[in-house]
Amino acid sequence: MFLTITTTGTRERPATDLGFLLHKHPEKSQAFSTSYGKAHVLYPEADAERCTAALLLEVDAVALVRRGKGKGRGGAPDAALAQYVNDRPYAASSLLAVALSAVFSSAMRGVCTAKPELPAQARPLRIEVPALPARGGPDLVRALFEPLGWTVSAEPVPLDTEFPAWGDSRYVRLVLESESLTLAEALRHLYVLLPVLDDAKHYWVAPDEVDKLLRAGDGWLPGHPEQKLITSRFLSRRWSLTRQAMERLELVRLAETDDSVVEEIDNAVEAEAETEEKPTPLAVQRRDAIMAALGESGAARVLDLGCGQGQLVQALLKDPRFTEIVGVDVSMRALTIASRRLKLDRMGERQASRVTLFQGSLAYTDSRLKGYDAAVLSEVIEHLDLPRLPALEYAVFGSARPRTVLVTTPNVEYNVRWETLPAGHVRHGDHRFEWTRAQFRTWATEVAGRHGYDVDFVPVGPDDPEVGPPTQMAVFSMGTASVDTASPSTTTPTATPTPATPNEKEAKAA
Repeated sequence: MFLTITTTGTRERPATDLGFLLHKHPEKSQAFSTSYGKAHVLYPEADAERCTAALLLEVDAVALVRRGKGKGRGGAPDAALAQYVNDRPYAASSLLAVALSAVFSSAMRGVCTAKPELPAQARPLRIEVPALPARGGPDLVRALFEPLGWTVSAEPVPLDTEFPAWGDSRYVRLVLESESLTLAEALRHLYVLLPVLDDAKHYWVAPDEVDKLLRAGDGWLPGHPEQKLITSRFLSRRWSLTRQAMERLELVRLAETDDSVVEEIDNAVEAEAETEEKPTPLAVQRRDAIMAALGESGAARVLDLGCGQGQLVQALLKDPRFTEIVGVDVSMRALTIASRRLKLDRMGERQASRVTLFQGSLAYTDSRLKGYDAAVLSEVIEHLDLPRLPALEYAVFGSARPRTVLVTTPNVEYNVRWETLPAGHVRHGDHRFEWTRAQFRTWATEVAGRHGYDVDFVPVGPDDPEVGPPTQMAVFSMGTASVDTASPSTTTPTATPTPATPNEKEAKAA
């Protein structure tokens, strides 16, 4: 990626003042390490009449993929190749915007200790970006930059000069010129609008991104005619963050109208609004539902199959009704974390006698699992490949045979309600499938019939009238019907799953 900043001057106001503003000496070539490669700053020309600073960003494609988010199973075969073969090393994007912020941070803030008077001075500026992705074409480029005082040249780059009939690519060669802006203003415009035009970011957009946008947009974004588009794209179309940013920008506009400060208007909001309770996390609602179902079953000796890091085991230990609790997981690392969470090494003898953690796989029968009142499989089945589900079914329902079995799994229909989860994606990169309510009911009913259980279904979380709850739970209770403990090779789930693809980090936490 390549970008140049050029200014002109006179002997009284030499163009080489650009070096003071950027805090980079014109006679030196400097290199700076970034998370995704190396940024170089050099000056192709530097004299009193004309000075050009160039930023060259060398992107390490392998580091970009390794540090990237959304890794997981289930993608198309060419998806992995696309991570390495793409335009990222060459086309201006959020990578270049982050490099601008890191390398020219003082200039962007308008700080110059050597010559404090320089940052406030407008100067002739010419900025060139040879390859800029522009989703919206040259018209959008002009709509974004011209209201800020730039003269814009956005020349489309043809797909192939040998085949003009193919038309233009989505890239433009950008040239911006102005004589009325400061360098700090120019850098802040680029920081925001480069990723907006690319309409993508190489990193997870967290809530602090709103603060970054408002800082860089101070003085120009509140009155920009494309404010909504800029805000939405900069925040990767995350609705909650976009709404938050728009509300804060509206406060800025109102403050300017009333000739007051934002804090005075913001303080006029009712104090009670700040005491509004935050919604209970889905993971907590899930544990509460499991605890309630176990209590209703009268179970005292409980298996937590796929116990992970021990959150449910910890909750069970706090309830004296549960006299024996066993956590089982295939991962020794998870069991080690669970042991630390429970503080087993410092637990009193009586309390320690109630809990056991051991490694085991639910794909095999295990005599240690027999004789318990209840077993819990919370968010477990969707992590198994479909061909392994019959083995789990037999190990739990056919061999261990607890009186009560609780199974929770995501309801894929509810995924459309997760605003940060792209369409068609699942909630966790390791999910092999996610089922609809009908698919889950079909599987659970067939399992219950094969092994002599009755089954009821309980919604967990807000039960949306259109798409149902975010989590669905099946409560299996041992019945009196005849039991067919079929071997795992003869039982197969008939429900057709939604295939797994990688997802965003926030839906994973849910």
